Amino acid sequence: MKNLPAGMIETCRRQLFRWKLADSSGERLTGGQLLTKALVLRRLLLREVLAEDETNVGVLLPPSNGGAVVNSALALARRVSVNLNYSATSQVLNVCIQKAGIRHVLTTRKVMEKLGLEIDCEVFYLEDLKDKVTTADKLFGAAAAYAAPAGMLSRQLGVDRVDADEPLTIIFTSGSTGEPKGVVLTHRNVGSNVEAIQKTYQLRPDDVILGILPFFHSFGYTVTLWGPVGLHLRGCYHFSPLDARQVGKLAGATGATILLSTPTFLRSYLKRCTPEEFASLEVVIAGAEKLPSALCDAFEQKFGVRPVEGYGATECSPVVAVNVPDARAASGGGELREGSVGKPMVGISAKVVHPESFDPLPTDQEGLLLVTGPNVMQGYLDQPEKTAEVIRDGWYVTGDIARIDAEGFIHITGRESRFSKIGGEMVPHVRVEEEINKFLVEGLGEEADGELIAVVTAVPDTRKGERLIVVHLPTEKTPEQIAEHLGALGLPNLWLPSADSYLQVEELPLLGSGKLDLKLLAKIAAERFAPK
Repeated sequence: MKNLPAGMIETCRRQLFRWKLADSSGERLTGGQLLTKALVLRRLLLREVLAEDETNVGVLLPPSNGGAVVNSALALARRVSVNLNYSATSQVLNVCIQKAGIRHVLTTRKVMEKLGLEIDCEVFYLEDLKDKVTTADKLFGAAAAYAAPAGMLSRQLGVDRVDADEPLTIIFTSGSTGEPKGVVLTHRNVGSNVEAIQKTYQLRPDDVILGILPFFHSFGYTVTLWGPVGLHLRGCYHFSPLDARQVGKLAGATGATILLSTPTFLRSYLKRCTPEEFASLEVVIAGAEKLPSALCDAFEQKFGVRPVEGYGATECSPVVAVNVPDARAASGGGELREGSVGKPMVGISAKVVHPESFDPLPTDQEGLLLVTGPNVMQGYLDQPEKTAEVIRDGWYVTGDIARIDAEGFIHITGRESRFSKIGGEMVPHVRVEEEINKFLVEGLGEEADGELIAVVTAVPDTRKGERLIVVHLPTEKTPEQIAEHLGALGLPNLWLPSADSYLQVEELPLLGSGKLDLKLLAKIAAERFAPK
């Protein structure tokens, strides 16, 4: 694929007078308006804000037209966007700023007032640039966007000379299991992933991607930002995926056809959105956590479209594999298998190896999942040792336990970090968790199907090495009843949390990306149950 900023210029020129981006403020931007705004902002940032040697630039904006324009302008200026996780604490945010060597964070006063964060570098408010715009800036932006040949404009801006291995963005991992690491993604990484998604899903000019995932999330950055900006399709944005009613209104107003989400967010839409609002949806893809079939059933029954599961990792730019409904499959069918996360996309390969010896394992045998392709990150920012731990001979070590069936579908069965070694045996948290949740939703009606009520974590144990702990929402069923139910299923005794290993909480902690905050869950459990 051509580099993304050059591709953006071409696609905006083809959609000069056709709306390309929209957001919940009601604003719509045509391709010409998007390109004009990005070119003018690029000019202003280089003149008024950024030093010549300033490479990595912080961005603190929600999914919106403005957020897309800022990221586009930075790419056209050959700067590296670092979209910061505004759901994190000031302390975590400042660690990321320090690691990336960020001198400026671009944001707005409205955003900063709402977040109340303390930033340890210069915060630049984008609205302060309004008075800096000259007539020459406006004339240049309009003439370049609407009149200059695309190739000539790319050469003039220097984006035709972008090296495919030049960093495009740094995305910090969610820190769900530890301190955030800066994942350096290049133009090749993100561009190849955007192109693979287009080919896999046969994306059309009339497709509208519903952009609810934040740009600090790799799915949000690659698919809902560079999908519409770099391809011949449209995007619409709302600042919070949790704001179900506004998401529904936006989907209905723009005729959204594609929704990328997590099961957690889908449950919210199932309860609060109307069938009319989601009537135009053709594709719903869920990732980040296991997609329960009961949730798929309920969603399809209400909205007429069945969610499919995909799989990715920030280090893979992010999409690795995805199920494809027959109507979108390039081959006309056979690209969907429920219970799996789909087949690897074009140009991406996957294999399963023994977790200790790294020897390849045969079809349908569980082991450690490895991935390779042009989407695999350049590495962790300034952490060559950490990079070497997860990239072996060009293969990214995902940390997920999986099997690949005879047709090439990947089945995720667990995560290395979500296993406990108890009495010398590896016990899978997810398997125990699934059985507990099935039992807890019994008798609660269809709306509760697939609801996540309990999560399994672990604390150290002096006798057996580790002890399983169940952190759960309020429920009428007692720990004794749950323990009795698990015992009746015939699960190994080591897999069974004891009745005194349950902790009730008012809500399960989530990260801004919609994933469970496993690090905080473990901390909550340790405070109550870890040996003193």
